[in-house]
This record gives sequence, C-alpha cells and structure tokens, in this order.
Amino acid sequence: MIWLLTGGAGYIGAHVARALVAAGDDVVVVDDLSSGLTERIASLPLVRADLTEGPDPLAAAMTAHGVTGVVHLAAKKSVAESVQRPVHYYEQNVGGTAALLRAAATAGVRHVLYSSTAAVYGESTEELVDETSPTAPSNPYGESKLAAEWLIRSAAAAHGMSWASLRYFNVAGAADSVLADRGRSNLLPIVLRAADREEPVEIFGGDWPTPDGTCIRDYVHVEDLADAHVAMAESLRTGSVRSGVFNVGRGDGVSVLQMLDAVHRVTGRPVRRRVVDRRPGDPARVVADPSAIAAAIGWRAKRDVDDIVGSAWKAYRPGT
Repeated sequence: MIWLLTGGAGYIGAHVARALVAAGDDVVVVDDLSSGLTERIASLPLVRADLTEGPDPLAAAMTAHGVTGVVHLAAKKSVAESVQRPVHYYEQNVGGTAALLRAAATAGVRHVLYSSTAAVYGESTEELVDETSPTAPSNPYGESKLAAEWLIRSAAAAHGMSWASLRYFNVAGAADSVLADRGRSNLLPIVLRAADREEPVEIFGGDWPTPDGTCIRDYVHVEDLADAHVAMAESLRTGSVRSGVFNVGRGDGVSVLQMLDAVHRVTGRPVRRRVVDRRPGDPARVVADPSAIAAAIGWRAKRDVDDIVGSAWKAYRPGT
C-alpha cells in the first residue's frame, strides 16, 4: 500500500508514519509544517501543502506517487483556541477535509482513515463512552471534527471508498526524543516541563464533579495509537472493515491529580500545583469503551500510564 499521510510531520503523525513503514507500507507525507518538524520524517517524501489551498495539488501528489489510501491527521486541535476562533476551525478541519476528499476522488483513492477525537462526545455522563453514545461536542473543535466525520462518510459512500474514523482519547508518551510531543497545550508535556523546572502546574478547576475535583481523561500511548492505525489500515486494504467509527483508548480514567502523582512516581520529582479557573469547553470526564475496535480488528492498548509517563520523560530528557 502507498498511503498519503496528512499531518505526518506532527507528533502523532510521525509515530503513525514510522509504524506504517515498519509494517511494510510506503508513506508520502503532506504537511504545511505550521507545527510539524521535518526531522521527524527525514527519510520520507514530503509534499508541503495547506489542505485549504484546494484539491488540485493534493490530487497531483496522489497521482504522482501512486497513492491508494489516505490517512488524514492534519487538523487544528486546541479547544481553547477553537472557542475563540470557531470559523477558523471549521475552515481548517472541515474545509481541509473537503479538499482532501475531492482530491482522493479525482485520483481514484480507495481507502480513507480519519483521525477523529473523543471531543465529539462532549459532556458525557456515562462511565464509559462507546461509539453509540450521543455526540454533542461542547466546543467548536469537537464540532468541526464530527462534521468532518459526516463528510467522510458521505463522500466515501458516493465514491465507493472504504473508510474508518478513529476517535482518539488523550494521546501521550513518545517512541524517542525525535518524535516527542513538543506542544504547549497537552497536559503531560506541561507537567514534565514544570517538574523539570520545579515550577507549579496550573490546574483548570478543582471543583469538577469527579472524585478529586479535577477532570478525568483516558490516556493512550502514542505507540499504541500508531499500532491501531496500522491494524485498521490493513483491515481497510483487505476489506475486513468497510466503514465505521472506533474509539481508541485504554478504557481507564485518570484525573489531572492522578497524572501529577504518576509523574512524581516515575520521575521522582514532586509536582507543585495551582488551581485556577476552569477553561471554557472542557468536559469533566471522558473515558473510552474500546471494545468495538478490539472486536473488529483485535487492537488493544498494551501500555499503562506509567509506561506513558516514563517514555515521555525519557524523550524529554534523553539519557534519563
């Protein structure tokens, strides 16, 4: 298989690229490098492009490289920014997906694997959310990702493509320092930097309706997530999966305070904390029921929270 991987120079994308190549597939990366890094994909062909510029350069790249499938990760993903810039998020996440799908149809691409998010579920009251749980996003980021899911489903039906949407829960950890998460908004990198510098971590709200008053999330190791992409890509290729949405998580909730305790436990460094106001658009609890993807393709997360923290710390401070 030859996969076009959008957002492949990003944190998650580069892990997916490496896993696909290790599985024997060819990968062509499309990235505008607004947040991606070329050193993460040094050995792979790179098409530098913004998806919102239109389908023509994408279709040309697909045809030139003989692409047979698309793995679509490129997106804007900050909840807080999406609340401030909703139109921009729809333009990027829905408009970019529309251009990609036009290109795929033109180039005769047969398979689409989409990077979605648990944010489509919004303020769930369920202990575990599964793929039949209500989708009611609580922020424009989640709305734009859900709208892109609908668009992919409709376009795939119209053009005879197989497709799958992977709803990521909270992705963390790293394979090595080159692929490390260097973002400024994800919890674990923030906590590791604070622990290293002996600075306090801001906790957004201490009065949530959870056992310790802080938000609860389902953290999945980025290498487990990459393995899920490889398994689903192969299932699309063989036809064992023709369509569907699938949660990708561990099925285990971890609160913000529990994550801080895990960092202390793994690194030996205590983490100071300061409670501040809640952020708009944040749900109190979102934890996956990952049984559907296990039943469909046999994927299950192999790594626990200490594995996640340990790999991220090693990538943050190589040699530790």
